[in-house]
Amino acid sequence: MKQATQSRRRFLRSLLSMAGSSAVPFTINLAAMGEAAAQSSGEYKALVCLYMAGGNDAFNTVLATDDASWTEYIRLRTSDDGNSSIALPRTGTGAVLPIEPHTSQGRTYALHPAMEGVKQLFENSRAAIIANVGTLTHPTDLDQYGRGENLPPKLFSHNDQQSLWQSNGPEGASLGWGGQLGDLFMANNGAPTFTCISASGNAVFLSGSQVRQFQISTSGMPGITNLSNSLFGVPAASNPLQAVITKQTPNGNPFENEYAAIVSRAIAAQQTLSQAMLPTGTGAGQVPAPSLYINPNTLVAAANPLALQLQTVARIIGGRNALSVKRQVFYVSLGGFDTHDGQKVNQADLLAKISHAVVYFDSVLQHLDGSDLRNQVTLFTASDFGRTFLSNGDGTDHGWGSHHFVFGGAVKGKEIYGAFPQTGIGHSLDVGLGALLPTTSVDQYGATLATWFGVPTNQLAAVFPNIVNFSQYNLGFMA
Repeated sequence: MKQATQSRRRFLRSLLSMAGSSAVPFTINLAAMGEAAAQSSGEYKALVCLYMAGGNDAFNTVLATDDASWTEYIRLRTSDDGNSSIALPRTGTGAVLPIEPHTSQGRTYALHPAMEGVKQLFENSRAAIIANVGTLTHPTDLDQYGRGENLPPKLFSHNDQQSLWQSNGPEGASLGWGGQLGDLFMANNGAPTFTCISASGNAVFLSGSQVRQFQISTSGMPGITNLSNSLFGVPAASNPLQAVITKQTPNGNPFENEYAAIVSRAIAAQQTLSQAMLPTGTGAGQVPAPSLYINPNTLVAAANPLALQLQTVARIIGGRNALSVKRQVFYVSLGGFDTHDGQKVNQADLLAKISHAVVYFDSVLQHLDGSDLRNQVTLFTASDFGRTFLSNGDGTDHGWGSHHFVFGGAVKGKEIYGAFPQTGIGHSLDVGLGALLPTTSVDQYGATLATWFGVPTNQLAAVFPNIVNFSQYNLGFMA
């Protein structure tokens, strides 16, 4: 308990030092933050961020199909000669997949034809759609956009908007909101090293003030070469390389000693997680491998890299009791969404991978280690930005607002949350070529997930600083 308290205090001090004098109004709340989070972390919960790198086109992912909307969709997304059309058919072969949300807003809707699995999760109330989400600092209208008032920095830039989605700051930001959630709860995890875990490389999303993201590959725990096997005939148990790099006899050089300490912790963490993770297989206490997915363009079956990342996440979640963790944040990703003139073909393949992977993950969680963990694990999507409605002659270009999905048993599913935008161009949310001015901020999206995760309402601003500028902090899509 003493160590946990000290960890929380260090976190609070670091927040205050970064915020400076502007943090004074929040001092009392921040002081209670760690304790309040601790009290709400009894049941295991995990958040999984599925990042679609490159900027997914929302207009072909979730579509309004009522007659007025569809007429504009076909008119504007079909080229004069039809050769470079990015429009999808409403009927016949390869048609969009109708969905029936509880609230229709007077319209009808459909999903991309490659998302049959997502459609089934949606219809079974295990998925929700959050409409027109994007990076915002304040509620903004088209006039304010035109005057450049209260806009996020460096709009339409891949690197900067990726960072803003994940950290509330442009490229160069060092704290992500996933990592800051980890900061709040790591003291309640028996093995705090495994609070924030990436199965897809380094991500600012998982960077906290205290917590450090732990990276793992789909092939297992990355180790130090020649450390876990024999070296020049010397058994691993007495491997001299380990003695050298862990520097078992500290000297007066603080840099050498610190490096040795870090390597020693890395080796210990690797061994701990390797022993705790559930093995792959089809038996009890094992995590089955994902089936092959079908490329909708070629109809060829192939391995799905995203499903393999989620298999790794499931194996770690299966070891939650051995690791004595109550809260975990994960990061997985799929690249290639900067589709431009390859959009119609490439996006179909990418969305097929996502649909296949999330259905696989849902099915694994239902029977993981003899437990149904679907109510305790929530997966959500994120991306750099949406895309333009019109083509610029080379496919759709960088946009702003986009639609996103949230999956899990705790999701109030079969619903579209937020105002679904008008289809077309020249409307009150069109900032150019049909790119959407967001009506829901990333802060609101993240704060709703964080509330379910256990962050007290009055502490959300410490993680999502822009939330104070919005009247609604909870969008209501989590039970």
